[in-house]
Amino acid sequence: MLPENLPEMAKQRIILELGTGNDLYGEDYTKAARRAVHDALHHSSLILFRSLGIDKEGMQIRVTIGVQQPDLIDCDAVASEIPFGRVDVRPEVGGLNLVDDDNGTTSVIATAAVAVFLDLPDGRFTLPA
Repeated sequence: MLPENLPEMAKQRIILELGTGNDLYGEDYTKAARRAVHDALHHSSLILFRSLGIDKEGMQIRVTIGVQQPDLIDCDAVASEIPFGRVDVRPEVGGLNLVDDDNGTTSVIATAAVAVFLDLPDGRFTLPA
């Protein structure tokens, strides 16, 4: 896990991707969260790391998951969806539960925000004044 507060200038957020996921029949909050992270990752192309010569293993990744019962999230399982970097998963109250009274089931919908933080060398990747 990462520290609660990253030092103000140590890392800069360079990517923020959003995703949604669900478990329609099993009421599995972790499954819905993993699918939300998977969705967020597929909204982004990280070729910039290769193109700019940045080591992707140096990334710090903060995954915020919104579900109605955050205490039911397996954070390690959700973190395993991220293929590189140091990952911190933070479940929070959010998402949506849809109750189907006719069938006695609840569909779980999770939301994910995947934020990538990286140390950027002084003078690189900045706009001229």
